[in-house]
Amino acid sequence: MTANSSAPRPAARRRRWLLACAALVGLAFLAVGVAQAQGRYRLPGLRGGSLSSADLDSGSHVIVVWASWSPRCRDIVDRTNAIADRWGGRARVVTVVFQEDAAAVEKFLDGKSLAVATFLDSDGEFSKAHAVTSLPGLVVVRDGEARYQGRLPTDADSAIADALR
Repeated sequence: MTANSSAPRPAARRRRWLLACAALVGLAFLAVGVAQAQGRYRLPGLRGGSLSSADLDSGSHVIVVWASWSPRCRDIVDRTNAIADRWGGRARVVTVVFQEDAAAVEKFLDGKSLAVATFLDSDGEFSKAHAVTSLPGLVVVRDGEARYQGRLPTDADSAIADALR
């Protein structure tokens, strides 16, 4: 037996290299799946900026979820502005628009004065992660923990107060 007979053949090396690459690709897909399972998202802002799951990890956040096509959201600007007036000193108040594009949201908001930032949940990942099943919805997060997830009550103050305690 010669010294060269124990060296791996090119085909065997190529096969090992392909297996290693396939394993890395598999791990990448697994990492993406785990991040999605943990509700990781990054929503673009209607007028710049973004809202990510990491942003909610500290501090208090009141998030109103709505859509212009929902008849129950026609007065969402007034309702959200009232929440911002009442709770803006204790929490970051924002809105998330469920499965709409920027043009539709801009058209709905034309002539209205929404006092808070708006983020686009085009694929519904935020709403799915926070179990928003009806519109308008309300999500209250304190230090990364969702303390209220559900329908935006007519009197949101008590739900928000309880969640921020």
